[in-house]
Amino acid sequence: MILIAGPYRSGTNDDPALIKKNVEEMEFYALPIFRAGHIPILGEWLALPLVALGGSRKLGDEVFNEVFHPIAVRLLEKCDAVLRVGGASAGADEMVRVGQTFGLKIYTTVAEIPKIG
Repeated sequence: MILIAGPYRSGTNDDPALIKKNVEEMEFYALPIFRAGHIPILGEWLALPLVALGGSRKLGDEVFNEVFHPIAVRLLEKCDAVLRVGGASAGADEMVRVGQTFGLKIYTTVAEIPKIG
């Protein structure tokens, strides 16, 4: 399983359209990772429904912060690698740092990911 880590809020000024674009840019890598024989995952795919279920009212509120990055860290415990994509992002850089502490392989391009199966 490979966690795709990239900007979510970075550079958006919390504009929903720009945030959506950031997520779509991360999702762009999911199918190539799958086709290479791996399971792609974005923390956002799990975090955002839980944030909503928790009653979050806005980005960065208490519920958002309780779930958003912590779920990605928990996911990393189950992952084999991280693909770091996109531009500047403290959160994505943190996922890389945590992944490194877990001994995960860190990729910066899809081309680096070996095909399996």
